[in-house]
Amino acid sequence: METRWLTKDELAAWVRLYTVVELLPNALDSQLRRDADLTSFEYYVLAMLSEAPERTLRMTDLAAQTSATLPRLSHVVKRLEARGLVERFPCPEDRRATNARLSDDGWCKVAETAPGHVANVRQHVIDALSPEQLGQLRGIADALLGQLDPDEAMAPLYRRHDVTG
Repeated sequence: METRWLTKDELAAWVRLYTVVELLPNALDSQLRRDADLTSFEYYVLAMLSEAPERTLRMTDLAAQTSATLPRLSHVVKRLEARGLVERFPCPEDRRATNARLSDDGWCKVAETAPGHVANVRQHVIDALSPEQLGQLRGIADALLGQLDPDEAMAPLYRRHDVTG
């Protein structure tokens, strides 16, 4: 099969997307580390637990929601548990499974951290775009997710924030 090389316009778009994908995590991570002593992934884990019923999820479900391997998630949750932000316990419905629950201190950490994180997201992404561009970004992300997540395994994560009507 012959290689379909990128056109100049395609290459320009690709390199820009690649650069954003490289720079944005550091911009988000550095603010969270400075202001909350959390990595962006640690904050994401806490945020997912904060939105769960009773602030509790099975570790396997939390891994799926954060797109993490179970070993990576277990390592991070162990660190968060040592800091008193999360607690793990056997799942009452299935003793072979483990649940993670956001502690009261963890809830306070999310509540204290969220305003600065939202301001950082707004500064680096939302406020840089017009309302029309924001709609375009959503459409572009949906098109990319159609390729990257064809089975929509992650759809519950990103679709739960959709505005209807």
